[in-house]
Amino acid sequence: MRNRQAGVTFIGWVVLLTPCALVLYAGMRLAPAYLNYMKVVRALDASAGEVKSGAGPEAIKIAIDRHFEIDMVDFPTTKDIKVTREGDGWLVESAYEDNAPLFGNISLHVDFDKRVHVGGGG
Repeated sequence: MRNRQAGVTFIGWVVLLTPCALVLYAGMRLAPAYLNYMKVVRALDASAGEVKSGAGPEAIKIAIDRHFEIDMVDFPTTKDIKVTREGDGWLVESAYEDNAPLFGNISLHVDFDKRVHVGGGG
């Protein structure tokens, strides 16, 4: 009677764990970009909640800048935030790109876009 091996060999484990390790490593490299995006979202939402409905774009940007300083958001800056008129209120938009180096000359590119309505019926 022959002994048959039961289970996974070392080569099998390497083949199984390599994609898992690559995905885990990419997630670790992307985590700072997503944490920064969460700070930007929190700052925009808080600014929209505290700005009065009759405020102009300058007041909105000052409120956003204050929250960016509190949360230590360096990128994007307040200059990158677009404030446009939409109906009775304002549309505040933060659309930016971020790159996370993976290894060598390979990096991960992520696009972020957050829109908040301030004042009016929005």
